[in-house]
Amino acid sequence: MRDVAIVAFAQTAHRRRTDELSEVDLLMPVLHEVLGATGLKANEIGFTCSGSADYLAGRAFSFTMALDGVGAHPPISESHVEMDGAWALYEAWVKIMTGEADTALVYSYGKSSPGEVRDVLTRQLDPYYLAPLWPDSVALAALQAQALIDAGDTDEAALADIAARSRTDATANPHAQLTGDIPVGDHLVHPLRTGDCPPIGDGAAAVILAVGDTARALCARPAWIRGIDHRIEAHSLGVRDLTDSPSTRLAAQHAGAFERPVDTAELHAPFTSQEVVLRKALGLGDDTRINPSGGALAANPIMAAGLIRLGEAAARIHRGESDRALAHATSGPCLQQNLVAVLEGESAHA
Repeated sequence: MRDVAIVAFAQTAHRRRTDELSEVDLLMPVLHEVLGATGLKANEIGFTCSGSADYLAGRAFSFTMALDGVGAHPPISESHVEMDGAWALYEAWVKIMTGEADTALVYSYGKSSPGEVRDVLTRQLDPYYLAPLWPDSVALAALQAQALIDAGDTDEAALADIAARSRTDATANPHAQLTGDIPVGDHLVHPLRTGDCPPIGDGAAAVILAVGDTARALCARPAWIRGIDHRIEAHSLGVRDLTDSPSTRLAAQHAGAFERPVDTAELHAPFTSQEVVLRKALGLGDDTRINPSGGALAANPIMAAGLIRLGEAAARIHRGESDRALAHATSGPCLQQNLVAVLEGESAHA
C-alpha cells in the first residue's frame, strides 16, 4: 500500500449562470490555481482524470473539448468518468496505488444553467418502468423526505434547521452560491420547500494527488487518504428503503470510517432530508462538524459537488482545522451511488 494524499484544491466561485463562459473558460483558472499551489508543471503530472456529464453539455464526448483547459502539450496520460469528479479521484487514487503514477490531476465541472436540470436527471432512471413517467429529481427527493417524516426520523421544522445551518456556515465560504438568511420558502414538492433544495448553478473544481514524500514536499500538511470506497444501491427505487443508505454505510466501513471518530464530515446532501439519511448511516453525532463549507445546499454544481466535498475536507486538514475528516459523494436519485473517503492530517497519521 502507498500513502496517497490530496495536496491542493481549488474551485470556482459558483454562480447561477455563466452564459459568457465555455467549459474551458470555467476550468482554466481552477487548473492554473491548483497547479500553482503546488508549483507543479503540466509535464510533472503523472495522470489526469476528469468527471463530467455529456447530458448536461448536450453533446457527445464533451469532455474532449474541456481538455483544452489542460493544454495540448505535453502529451498526457488521461482518463474520464461520466460521473461526479469524486469518482475520477477514485480512479486516480487506484492509478497511483498501482505504482503507475506518483502524482495526479483530477478535475470536474458542470454547467447546469443552459437546460432544465430536473428533466435532465430523469435520464438516470430505469428506462423501462420509471423514466417514461418523468419523475424529476425534486419529486423523488420529496418521496424520500416524506418516507423519513412518516418513519419519525425528521419533520419539516428539523429540515428547515439543516438548511439554515448550512447557509449560515456558507457565509464564511467565498465560493458559495447561496449564503446567509435564506427564506424557507413555499412547498416546491411537498414536503420539500425551496429552502430544502439545492441551488442550480455552474462551477468547477480540481485537486492534485501525490504519493509519500512527494506529497510532503508539495504541501505543508497533506490530507492523507486513509481509506476510500464506493458502493451502489439497487437501481429500482421500489425495492429500496429510502430512509436508509446501506451502500453509504458499507462504503464507510470499507474506508475505515468507523475505526475512530471523525471531527469533520463533508456530506454531499443536495436536499436537507438526505443529510438525515447520511448522518444515520454514518453514525455521526453532534460532536462532528457537518458541512462547515455550507455543503451542496450552498452550491451544487452537478458533477463537481462531490469532488468539492473531498476538496473542502482536505482543505480543512491543510489549514490545521481538522485532524480526521470524512468526505462523501453521491450520484443518482435518492442517494443511489455513494463514495466515502477518510482523510487525516500528518499528526493523526503519526
